[in-house]
Amino acid sequence: MHAVAQYRNFSDLAGKVIFITGAGSGIGRAMANAFAVNGAHLALLDINQELLAQARAELHAVFPTIEVATYLASITDDVAVEQAVNAAQARFGRIDVLLNNAGISANRPTLELAPADWRRAIDINLNGVFYCGQSVARHMVKQGGGVILNIASMYGTVAAPERAAYCASKAAVVMLTKVMAVEWAPSGLRVNALAPGYVQTALVDELVRTGRMDLDALVKRTPARRLGQPHEIATLALFLASDSASYINGQAIVADGGWSSYSYI
Repeated sequence: MHAVAQYRNFSDLAGKVIFITGAGSGIGRAMANAFAVNGAHLALLDINQELLAQARAELHAVFPTIEVATYLASITDDVAVEQAVNAAQARFGRIDVLLNNAGISANRPTLELAPADWRRAIDINLNGVFYCGQSVARHMVKQGGGVILNIASMYGTVAAPERAAYCASKAAVVMLTKVMAVEWAPSGLRVNALAPGYVQTALVDELVRTGRMDLDALVKRTPARRLGQPHEIATLALFLASDSASYINGQAIVADGGWSSYSYI
């Protein structure tokens, strides 16, 4: 768990209820820490029971005054998603922020991309975001407000070879975000997308370790000359969820160290 000092104090988030998918590791775990620093209560969903238990134990140890509830479910199961959301709503009485974070990578030459792999990427990266967003928004509309942050990707705004399923699914998340924002803004909801570039998570570390990702090449290609860190994405989520971003709606905010602005390869 990162030191709490790195997160700016967003006092308006204290006491808010934050529902986070894919909360057991990586960016989701970092976002849980960031919101806990600011006194928010947490509803954490993941498909990995062990990671959920670890996250809950660590959060309780460091932030004993906040409530942390965990829910085991796949975001591709719309019934399980609705049950988890309803359970969180019943426990906390409201959900103020949804961090729609769970997703997978999908890298394969397009001519070799199996239909099952295509469907899996769309099911997790797009359908799961829709199920979670719709389910939470039904409660937010009734309560008269809320914030939804969908995790897209810089590859939802620019193309890359061997990422047909990933780019398509993340681009669809960006457009889904805009539709949600336009439709639900009159009910007091704000919906934005975060579009990270390469972020140094445990998954990326494993890909580098096994030779499936060339870290030196990625660093060289990135104008910032480094990968992003999970806490940097978490800090952006804090801002977008806070009252400081009250007039930002329907946008995809790219945080990629300049990758998508740099046309030279």
